[in-house]
Amino acid sequence: MAKQIIWTPEAEATFEKVIAYLLENWTEKEIRNFVTSTFSVIAYISEHPFMFRKTNKRNVREALVTPHNLLIYKVYPDRIDLITFWDTRQNPLRKKF
Repeated sequence: MAKQIIWTPEAEATFEKVIAYLLENWTEKEIRNFVTSTFSVIAYISEHPFMFRKTNKRNVREALVTPHNLLIYKVYPDRIDLITFWDTRQNPLRKKF
């Protein structure tokens, strides 16, 4: 059974930042690919929340959306909270979740 997906304000803000970056530096094709990949990964997360890599935080996992973007989320019994999008080129020690 699919779990409900909740976008946190941080997830919404970081998703919009990625879109803004793509608008400035890339083409519409890359934006479409990113959005399509994001919603495809979210659909997988909803159906199979434990499919993706776990982190050192309890019930927090990360899914690779594109080679440069991770989606970090937390699994609850009744829902999944999307926490943030993370650029994989950043220092991993700076992840805040």
